[in-house]
Amino acid sequence: MNIEPIAFFRSPFPSKFGIPRQSGIVAELRGRIELVAHYAHPEALRGLEQYDYLWLIWGFSENVAARKHPTVRPPLLGGNERVGVWATRSPFRPNNLGLSSVRIVHVDMQTPAIEVSGADLMDGTPIYDIKPYLAYVDSHADARGGFTDSRRWERLEVRMPETLCRLFTADEQRALESVLALDPRPHYHDDSRSYGMPFGGYDIRFHVADGVLTVDDWEEK
Repeated sequence: MNIEPIAFFRSPFPSKFGIPRQSGIVAELRGRIELVAHYAHPEALRGLEQYDYLWLIWGFSENVAARKHPTVRPPLLGGNERVGVWATRSPFRPNNLGLSSVRIVHVDMQTPAIEVSGADLMDGTPIYDIKPYLAYVDSHADARGGFTDSRRWERLEVRMPETLCRLFTADEQRALESVLALDPRPHYHDDSRSYGMPFGGYDIRFHVADGVLTVDDWEEK
């Protein structure tokens, strides 16, 4: 089967580092779905404003050449314990396909494009299909969640200088703080070394110590 992108995603993340590891866990994070010219017809979006959420089927475009294994190390398990790839949402999959549920913020019929929140996609990610989220068939409140039932994302305290905060809108600032609180570091790293995370045109430098993430410096990219 040959599939081609019907859209590309626009995000404040130009690289994989720092992107939330699941859709929806940083609800403040905004992004934009821009349809490619061949599919940029307002008629294709007609009725979409009647929904709250979308399913996005997309490609892990940065992992195409990476080796794939039958087991992976989920970050929620600390990055050291292995489980079967089909029991996870690891980005290292045979067909490099991702699935995300995002909230519709605005349907722009003029461009046309779709503004969404809660996405876990890198800037430039190819999107192969868009489907509405239907609660009556897509939501299963009593479903078991494997290892996610016993593990939760532990959030860090975040300290950001006011001078950095003033570089972003209030929504962008909340999104950045939420992303940092989830600890962008590889989960098999637990040290106080300095890390850099690109976000919204800046390289954000930070370190973590005693459960506190402190932004030390930043540089416009």
